[in-house]
Amino acid sequence: MKLLNLKHREDFGHDYNVQILTVKNWSLLQVSVSWNDQPYDSPSWPYLQVTTGSSGLLGVLFWVHRFGLDIDILSRTWRWDFTKEVDEEQYDYTELV
Repeated sequence: MKLLNLKHREDFGHDYNVQILTVKNWSLLQVSVSWNDQPYDSPSWPYLQVTTGSSGLLGVLFWVHRFGLDIDILSRTWRWDFTKEVDEEQYDYTELV
């Protein structure tokens, strides 16, 4: 059991993640704040998504222009090792499938 877990990830911007009270594959609260550094010609429309279901009690995702906020209450724990594996992989996009 972990009381607090903090992570920072850089990928087209900055992601700051906090997990509170993590037990095995479940967390009481998970919060992610994102700032996208990609330049846009025009601002994007605000986006709000509220979910409930098998992966958690309640999830809220809010995104506007470059700012994003993701909150999950009593949900499956986000996998940090998966994002690290994806960041480290090198793809050859020039190959034809």
